[in-house]
Amino acid sequence: MDLGDFPILTVLILIPVATVLAIAVLPATDRRAIRVAALGGTVITFVASLLLLVGFEVGEAGFQFGETRTWIPDYGVTYRLGLDGVSLFLVLLTTLFMPLAVLAAWEQEDRAKGFFAALIGLEAALIGVFVALDLLLFYVFFEIMLVPMYGLIGIWGSEQRRYAAIKFFMFTLVGGLFMLVGILYLYFAAGAESFDYTFVLENAALTGSAQLLLFGAFFIAFAIKVPLFPVHTWLPDAHTEAPTVGSVILAAVMLKIGGYGFLRYSLPYFPQATQDLAPAVLTLAVIGVLYGALVAAMQRDVKRLVAYSSVSHLGFVVLGTFAIETTAAAGSVVQMINHGLSTGALFLLVGFMYERTHSRAISAHSGLLKAAPVFGGLFLFVTMSSIALPGLNGFVGEFPILLGSFRTVPWAAGLAVFGVIFAALYLLWAYQRMFHGPVEGRANTMTDLVPRELLVIAPLIVLMLVIGLYPKPLYDRVNPSVEQIVSGVQDATVADIDEQDQS
Repeated sequence: MDLGDFPILTVLILIPVATVLAIAVLPATDRRAIRVAALGGTVITFVASLLLLVGFEVGEAGFQFGETRTWIPDYGVTYRLGLDGVSLFLVLLTTLFMPLAVLAAWEQEDRAKGFFAALIGLEAALIGVFVALDLLLFYVFFEIMLVPMYGLIGIWGSEQRRYAAIKFFMFTLVGGLFMLVGILYLYFAAGAESFDYTFVLENAALTGSAQLLLFGAFFIAFAIKVPLFPVHTWLPDAHTEAPTVGSVILAAVMLKIGGYGFLRYSLPYFPQATQDLAPAVLTLAVIGVLYGALVAAMQRDVKRLVAYSSVSHLGFVVLGTFAIETTAAAGSVVQMINHGLSTGALFLLVGFMYERTHSRAISAHSGLLKAAPVFGGLFLFVTMSSIALPGLNGFVGEFPILLGSFRTVPWAAGLAVFGVIFAALYLLWAYQRMFHGPVEGRANTMTDLVPRELLVIAPLIVLMLVIGLYPKPLYDRVNPSVEQIVSGVQDATVADIDEQDQS
């Protein structure tokens, strides 16, 4: 399907903005109208985003659906949008989860107007992050998204919400400021003519030391977002204190900005620094995989357990990215999608349980499978997805990461395998304690899922199964873009070796 000059990416950003404006003019007391507007806006955005999937040219490595307009001509700032195989499914993941989040929070009563406005405003910023192809525009979206998430945690979170919100905001803000310094350096290194992604990539002449410093500036911003050990400490607090849908969007979409940033900016812009620093980054990734798994096993709060599992699982994404190998890097992109589906679903299910039992303590629950068999069966299915059971989506992401990494960094892949084993241990151990045995404690108040909640979970379950059985459509679209990025890093290394030989 050829969309021609139709500005589909701008439309995907403007629909949520228009929805926020519509919610703003509705009376705060008319909660039903607010919910309907929120759901309608997010559903329309999702349906519109499917045009990207239909119109995307398979096998094309470059950017598609491009839009370029002058924004601040005196400084070369443009409004340039586009996406490739790396960003395509991240946009779709964003638009998929937003209507599900609205449905999950359908009974939100406390300041519902502000709640849904913040949630949908966040959608516009997230889409902007994944499609911006001007460095300054990317930074603007990167910082804007902090505001609605800060509000979701700080206003609608749990008892320690203010502490968690400030910690989240400061970590990300500081990382973003380091990135801004790097962006300005690149702008001047490219001749101070344009912040355009491609222009800077082609014209910024960087020495080896400059690459190392700039890599570090961008790395801090993206490592915090992943989050990579040891800058992960904001995540468990944010997840624990955030409302259910805040945790869902944080895990399913926002954490992917770190992995996306590495592939979009760090590798193409600083190829030699990537090669030089890859062993250090891989070490941090492996530590994150193992540390996150071990700490998850010690958690008493099931929501914190899932939060630390993200530290572990996203360590695989960093491993695949910095293995500098096409199969591993493509697996990292697919695994970001898979992690979003499985971990987002886990947070939804934990939220549904908490609404009934008013506790997230593992020890407070027993026999949940007998008390709520549908809930228990779905929780087990999602758990199996999270531990990468063959036939489900987690496997088709983690296995290519390990396969490709074994070719270039076997020591890192060998150690990361233990993370897969530990994931099975801590998730199944938690499941056994909460869902088996006699119905005791808080499980006595547990009822099974209602149709609205099943409607929220069902699309995620279907996607976990479909992707697990047939991941080819994802890899067909991801591989060309990833291969171009990885080849650029490898070619830069070969050129550097040739220069050294000639000298």
